[in-house]
Amino acid sequence: MRLLLAVCLFVVSMPTVVAETPADVLDLSRWRLTLPIESIKRGTPSEIRQPELTNFSHPEHFHVTDQRGVVFRAHCGGVTTKGSSFPRSELREMAPDRVSRADWSTDDRTIHTMTMRVAITSTPRKKQHVVCAQIHDAEDDLMMVRLEGEKLFVERNDFGEVMMDRHYQLGTKFDLRIEAGDGHVRVSYNGEEQMDWTVSRDGCYFKAGCYTQSNLKKGDDADSYGEVVISILQLDEIDTEDRYDTEGK
Repeated sequence: MRLLLAVCLFVVSMPTVVAETPADVLDLSRWRLTLPIESIKRGTPSEIRQPELTNFSHPEHFHVTDQRGVVFRAHCGGVTTKGSSFPRSELREMAPDRVSRADWSTDDRTIHTMTMRVAITSTPRKKQHVVCAQIHDAEDDLMMVRLEGEKLFVERNDFGEVMMDRHYQLGTKFDLRIEAGDGHVRVSYNGEEQMDWTVSRDGCYFKAGCYTQSNLKKGDDADSYGEVVISILQLDEIDTEDRYDTEGK
């Protein structure tokens, strides 16, 4: 009887373990999430905004790993956004008020910065292309960090590629920093600047996650997928005068 009572008291006194959500790992207060699964509105992908995003996770497309990274997975048969034929499990930057969409210019005096620690962990079987980070402008993507096979690079549409790693291995973590402002976009890879691009665009915002660059028409199966794991994600805005004053000290 005493043994049974002791066991019961031990069970009752055990702390309740609550599963972590992505917002426990990453600061998602200024992001909106798009998933490649159908929303209530037929034919459109699901979108999760704040405050719902604070407690949201999905067992397949958006969840926390044992190593406290956040998984972003998009399968080739997933629902796509308007204007794109490729699926995504991806965050879209929101304004500081956390309600309206971010909308800035590369010509701003403010330096808009996104810092990430990220690993691309899977690509589709047929077309092995995945995007893990973007700056999008009012009309189209301005630049993307893209993996094609083992080639990891910055894509700039008509302005040429900037190679970062010719032999990237799936699952390898890397540090990525993208800065935009004062008429430039700069990209650093593992602490070393890879690109300093003079460019002028309006209506800009960051995106981060998994934008799988394949679908059924490209020859991939519906359940083939791209996957990205992010363990650090941070947004910052720094006035250029403050930055130069700091660097000059």
